[in-house]
Amino acid sequence: MKNMHTISDKHLSIDVLNDILINNKKLILGKAAKKKIEKCRSYLESKIKNSEANFYGINTGFGELCNVSIPDNDLEQLQTNLLLSHAVGLGEEVPNEVVRLMMILKIQSLSYGHSGVRLIMVERLVEFFNNDLLPVVYKQGSLGASGDLAPLSHLSLPLLGEGMVCLDGKKMTAKSALKRLKLEPLMLKSKEGLALINGTQFMGAYGVWNLIQAKKMIESAELIAPISLEAVDGRVEPFKDCIHQVRKQKGQIETAKQIRKYLKGSYLGKRAKEQVQDQYSFRCIPQVHGATRNIYNHVKEVFEDEINAVTDNPNIFPEEDLIVSGGNFHGQPLAVALDYLTLGMSELSSISERRTFLLMSGLRGLPLFLTVEPGINSGLMMIQYTAASIVSQSKQLCTPASADSITSSNGQEDHVSMGANAATKCCDVISNTQKVLAIELLSSVQAMDFRKGWKTSKPIKNCISAYREKVSFNKQDRFLHKDLLASVEFVQEEIEQFLL
Repeated sequence: MKNMHTISDKHLSIDVLNDILINNKKLILGKAAKKKIEKCRSYLESKIKNSEANFYGINTGFGELCNVSIPDNDLEQLQTNLLLSHAVGLGEEVPNEVVRLMMILKIQSLSYGHSGVRLIMVERLVEFFNNDLLPVVYKQGSLGASGDLAPLSHLSLPLLGEGMVCLDGKKMTAKSALKRLKLEPLMLKSKEGLALINGTQFMGAYGVWNLIQAKKMIESAELIAPISLEAVDGRVEPFKDCIHQVRKQKGQIETAKQIRKYLKGSYLGKRAKEQVQDQYSFRCIPQVHGATRNIYNHVKEVFEDEINAVTDNPNIFPEEDLIVSGGNFHGQPLAVALDYLTLGMSELSSISERRTFLLMSGLRGLPLFLTVEPGINSGLMMIQYTAASIVSQSKQLCTPASADSITSSNGQEDHVSMGANAATKCCDVISNTQKVLAIELLSSVQAMDFRKGWKTSKPIKNCISAYREKVSFNKQDRFLHKDLLASVEFVQEEIEQFLL
């Protein structure tokens, strides 16, 4: 069906996930996935019934309590207690889009048939998703190892009728939401609580969301930068393909290619120049933006491996007659990748702010601070201050979360990834980058209005025309905060239609 996505073992990509979100697609469990889930559950129940062995988290306690055996008649209570005791999140609520991604990724991971949950449990998660019943999850609480325990506990509690959710845009108790949907709370069976909260779906969902937004910002920067280049009467020679081919950096080659596309048909390259070279923030756009492109491509590969993975513990292999306690929940691969993406996106904003600074500097016939009457008007002077403040904050956030580890669970969990913190601060830096690019766009379009009579390219002209419908030329000092908000909104919602 057109507006449905089937959960299967087919490769799940970032683009597919974005399509599910954008088009509000519903989920359905494929037949093969159902069989795998049922086969694994049947094997686990038989194993528990016919074996006296201890299996971590199935008939034992958790963490440092892994050597405490649990009687058969307490196995269900063990799983319920796990979710209740581990739902200890604090801080801001996770955005709805990220919660949706968490649900998809948890369903996907459980569908491979290595987690031991009942089919009804996975189907209930699908029902939640399809009814837009979104658990309230909090940003703080996960160490990024042993799985994203706290956030995934908040994600899973509504299955039991516990915790808080959003339904039809309203926050309410899970119990009330289930009543509205005429659903009964589920009782957890052996292994199910552990399967639900062991995993990297909080880090994974944030990483996917970060990558979706990062791609948009990288591509937007490759349109905004040539508008600034036009406005400052920069040289086009540094974007010739031959320069970049001899260095062989893929991201650099691609960025230079995009800049050439946006400048095609412009008069800029034909104008005689006074300067022999431009500043690095213009001349080295392919090298700096291209490095961020390379980072994005690497991080995307890491996350596309992860979102197609089983990351709970222990893992169950019915064909091999094995229940193995390992460490697939450890977020180290994601943590270091997220820190890397944070650095790349911060650099994108750093070089953008430098271009804004130069546009304000009275360079090549432009008026100081891009105002008609400098002195009585401060013009756009202060928006560079805002950009500088935001860029500085992003630089501070570039301290790698993955470099830290704090022992937990009485020493049993003695090395953790801090991948959840890496994920949320990466999201903050991407948001910062969007704001800084919006400030550059505001500056460059203002500067272009002082270049009347210059012929620019069609893509740049179209973008400027649409932008001017949202933000008018700044003739004299006015309340600039409104212009900034409109510019951020344009970059967030409208610039995509002008990207090549």
